[in-house]
Amino acid sequence: MIPTADLYDEHGDALQSLALQLRSFGGHPRFAGPIRTVRCFEDNALVKSVLATPGDGAVLVVDGGGSLQTALMGDLIAQSAVDSGWAGVLIHGAIRDSVAIAELPLGVKALGTNPRKSAKEGVGVVDEAVTIDGVVFRPGARLFADEDGVLVER
Repeated sequence: MIPTADLYDEHGDALQSLALQLRSFGGHPRFAGPIRTVRCFEDNALVKSVLATPGDGAVLVVDGGGSLQTALMGDLIAQSAVDSGWAGVLIHGAIRDSVAIAELPLGVKALGTNPRKSAKEGVGVVDEAVTIDGVVFRPGARLFADEDGVLVER
């Protein structure tokens, strides 16, 4: 994968740059793919169900409202994502089981960690555009992530 700095140098403002500082947790610090989205708040049922479907190299962007009160993904859901062929997951919220997730061949970026489980009611929406820190993540647009940050096609 081309480093995000080089991609930005080549494509400039055709790419949005996420200024929000996310931590990298997965075994693959560099990942890219077409975007799918989930918007939910302290409820990971939709995250779990989407990541259990064929990913075909996609990246799931989860707008969890920035909440760090509960984890939206743990090691079992992350393993399901690997088994289903997802390239990565970006979570505007927290994860848990970070040590186990670091061993998986999956890109994972999130705000932080919290061992507390989330609700499982399935409240939220799937595959609608979400905005995180001013960057619009549209289903089907490509996302590029590495150690320097996250870029998204406009």
